[in-house]
Amino acid sequence: MTEENITRLQIDSKEIIIIGTAHVSKQSAEQVKEVIELEQPDTVCIELDDQRYQSLKDEDNWSKMDIFKVIKEKKATLLLMNLVISSHQKRLAKQFGIKPGQEMIQGIESAEQVGAKLVLADRNIQITFARIWGGISFWGKMKLMTEIIASIFSNENITEEDLEQLKSKDMLDSMLSEFSRAFPQLKKPLIDERDQYLAQKIKEAPGEKIVAVVGAAHVPGIKTQITKDHDLKLLRQRPTKSKAPKIIAWMIPIFIIGVILYTFFSNPTVAYQQTISWVLWNGTFSAIGAAIAFAHPLAILTAFVIAPISSLNPLMAAGWFSGLVQVYFRRPNVEDFVSLSDDVTSVKGFFNNKVTRILLVVVLTNLGSTLGTFIGGADIVRLFFDKIA
Repeated sequence: MTEENITRLQIDSKEIIIIGTAHVSKQSAEQVKEVIELEQPDTVCIELDDQRYQSLKDEDNWSKMDIFKVIKEKKATLLLMNLVISSHQKRLAKQFGIKPGQEMIQGIESAEQVGAKLVLADRNIQITFARIWGGISFWGKMKLMTEIIASIFSNENITEEDLEQLKSKDMLDSMLSEFSRAFPQLKKPLIDERDQYLAQKIKEAPGEKIVAVVGAAHVPGIKTQITKDHDLKLLRQRPTKSKAPKIIAWMIPIFIIGVILYTFFSNPTVAYQQTISWVLWNGTFSAIGAAIAFAHPLAILTAFVIAPISSLNPLMAAGWFSGLVQVYFRRPNVEDFVSLSDDVTSVKGFFNNKVTRILLVVVLTNLGSTLGTFIGGADIVRLFFDKIA
């Protein structure tokens, strides 16, 4: 058996064998099978969390999604990010005839065959996204979302050279690596913290002999971190939300309303102009966002009507309303959910599938509303200084 891509460690009484896999390599799956059958470990650790494990086991799990619940629980953006990552993986699979996650599936099957305990060693992907999201500024969030949405429209083929580079990366990391250059702070929650989490889970795994199946990019970090103790509870914590964004979110509408009211008592005509400006900028940009997503005409109208109101109430978002209207008139059927994993591999599929169309309506309506808020607010201030001050 070749020892290439295999790291052997002795931690106290435990023998730990780490297989650094290439997530886009058929040979990695074969090596995982060979190592587990030869070593007969007590435990097999794999670089998956429960959510991704269930997705691999049940490829039709999308059909169980409640799209109404996704919108009401404000998870549309998170789901869209998950689908974009899935899109990236599927495009690789189609171009090179590979099955993403095959080495993890092999690890699961081989563990069962030799009677080894299976440990899901990676951190929940939603917590990772939450820690990424909580670590960047408002404008950083806007930029990140713009780049994620732009990646949907990318038809760029992956070269053989790119493939070789991807062989040393986690599939999750490969999708977000380009974003980490623009947002260096992504590296900590995306790579460093997961190295610590994986190392601790592997070290705590039961038994004397443990085989760990992880992406090759994580092996150096795991080797460094496995001799240290890490608080898994702390690593699983969602970031504490700062009060500043909430305060700012309420200050903006209070300021806008205050300026308009002050103007009204000074010059009602100008106040009327400010109100019209606020409605038009907010409503138009929000409606444009919905239109870009090819929303139902009534969903576009809803975006226009609701945005000027929701922008003055941080507890509301125009995208939720336009999204729910889109669901009502273009409710996804079973076929949409079943074909979802394939449809996300192309721009046409993203727009034709009713599920992804709804998510795009929600996200793009909200982005448009946010842009309209800043432009409309700036125009209200301009009118105040031009006509009143």
